[in-house]
Amino acid sequence: MTEQDRVTVNDPRAPVNNGEGHQYVFYGAGAGWMIRKGVESLRITREDRVRLADRFVPPVGYRVAADRLEKPGSVVLLGGLPGSGRRAAAIMLLHGFGEEGRVDEKGVRFEELPTGEDENPLGPGRGDRFLLDLSAIADEETYDQAQRRLAVRRSQVQEAGAHMVVVLPSGMEHAHPPDLDPHTVRLERPRGIAVVTRYLRMDRMPFRTTDLGSADLRHLCDRSPMRELARLAGLVRAAHDSGRFGTDFAGWLDQAMHAVTDRADDARRQVTAVRTAPERALLLATAMFEEARADTVYEAWHGLMKTVGHEDEVTTELARTDFGTQLAGLGIERDSDGRLRFERLAYADAVRTHFWANFPGLRDGLRDWIGRAAGLRGLTTDDRVNVVVRFGERALAVGRPDHLFDLVACWADRATGTPGDPRAVTALELGLGHERFGGWFRKRMYECVVRSGSLSDGLARVLTTACVQSLGATHPDQAVVRLHYLAVRKGEAAYEAHEALLGLAGRDRRLYRLLIDRLRDRARGEQPAAEPHLHLLTHLLRSDRAPDPPPWPDLFLGWEAVFSRPPTELWSPLVSSWLDAAAGDSTRRMALEVMTGATRGRGAALHRLYAIACAWAGTARHPSQTAVAALFWQYIDQVQYGRTDRADAGPRITEEAR
Repeated sequence: MTEQDRVTVNDPRAPVNNGEGHQYVFYGAGAGWMIRKGVESLRITREDRVRLADRFVPPVGYRVAADRLEKPGSVVLLGGLPGSGRRAAAIMLLHGFGEEGRVDEKGVRFEELPTGEDENPLGPGRGDRFLLDLSAIADEETYDQAQRRLAVRRSQVQEAGAHMVVVLPSGMEHAHPPDLDPHTVRLERPRGIAVVTRYLRMDRMPFRTTDLGSADLRHLCDRSPMRELARLAGLVRAAHDSGRFGTDFAGWLDQAMHAVTDRADDARRQVTAVRTAPERALLLATAMFEEARADTVYEAWHGLMKTVGHEDEVTTELARTDFGTQLAGLGIERDSDGRLRFERLAYADAVRTHFWANFPGLRDGLRDWIGRAAGLRGLTTDDRVNVVVRFGERALAVGRPDHLFDLVACWADRATGTPGDPRAVTALELGLGHERFGGWFRKRMYECVVRSGSLSDGLARVLTTACVQSLGATHPDQAVVRLHYLAVRKGEAAYEAHEALLGLAGRDRRLYRLLIDRLRDRARGEQPAAEPHLHLLTHLLRSDRAPDPPPWPDLFLGWEAVFSRPPTELWSPLVSSWLDAAAGDSTRRMALEVMTGATRGRGAALHRLYAIACAWAGTARHPSQTAVAALFWQYIDQVQYGRTDRADAGPRITEEAR
């Protein structure tokens, strides 16, 4: 099975991708645009896993691994050659433990663990599922560090009755600890033709088994990594959908075969043959802006020539070769809507790859060019996102994540409003989802939010949106940490991070507990540094922010922290929210007793709760409110009387005072 990109589609009315490549939807507050993406995503939501399961062909050894993973507390390590489908197998093992279509239990975590140091303790629960992908590790020192962290995590998973699958690096068998051998299963790649067949069938391509019998296809299937076979099937579908390559399966397959085997050489030969800077610039501009309107590509082309220092020709434009003739000479066609594309399937990607790989001195200039050109007036939102993704793919492929983040900051700083510039959000989410550089982007986000210097509202909004839409799905603990730092800053963007943080924590009891612990710890500090954390904690502890059913032990600890610190004016909305909840739902009346207990019998705190309840009861319009107030007063009295045996030892709330 493949380890290729996966798709999550939440809105069937979203734009349709009629070109080659993979299609994605980034979802969440303020999102809704669809992008292509040629890098492996870390996001493994349930929708992703269901789609992957539909296309999954188990590798040899999969059943052995599935049997070992069934037992609570089990840890299975997967070995095998690159391209054999180890990551996809790991996800599928955790998805159903070998049972097709098994539904997740309520509240069970499915999470990928970072390969480096984690910011928060793992804290696994029974039935939780964890993926640890170490396949990118290439040196013994890094692998040795990863093994030490694995030993700790393995012990935690076993004690909690959780499940974990680890993808081992290839070629590091000599550094593998012998005590892990009994837990290691080596996978062998499935039959390549079976993978292609499964993908084509799931894409509802009209074909017969005999259509896949050519020797060239069989050879390709026998030697290619699983992700390349998935790409091949996707290109067959793209050729079919384009309507440009005939009406029979043989023609679509032929185009797809050439796209995966010949395009790199074709692009190299053309760039070598084209000697002038304007022609090469037009090739690259079209490859970056393919499917955009011709006038916009023309503008981007001239912007690129200025960026690389090419001076305008002395002759007037009227005396030069016209634009259409130049396009035709490079194998670029203009469709009936005036949009440009290459005549050959997937050729634009080969051109982009060639320029980034073979003109390293241009990379800084290309970054600056895209920074400006992705904002050209003639581009649609889809065009802009496509350009961002194409640049991001190439920058990450040549190991320049900093180039992509430079553009994130550039576009974000120019943006106004919520949730920030779509180009910046797309670029950051692309980086966060990258197998090799996802950790780099998470660390860079952390560095941005913790530094004491200024952070523009635009970048803060982009970081907030990325936490909600991407990091919250793949590394929720890290999303909480980053949103916490953003939420306690000043300004409108901080309020948006505040709301995003409370929303994320309120949907997950474990994250809710994590955030309470973080805020309690920081609220104990010296003023004024502790004040924003205390404010945030009081908002988190309101009834409308708590998970359902309420986690009373966690609320007790949070209320205890709030009731031990001034200012007491923060308490009124918090206490009133739970009085309202108790009046509307009898199961919430537990809050009254827990809340009074959280005062630890402090007289001043009990008096403050009593005063808040009196004010709340004064607005009562329903008998249930009066009953709730009376019950709350009763609990307050019980705590007061239980605090001491001496009636005169401290302040008491008496019937007369009431």
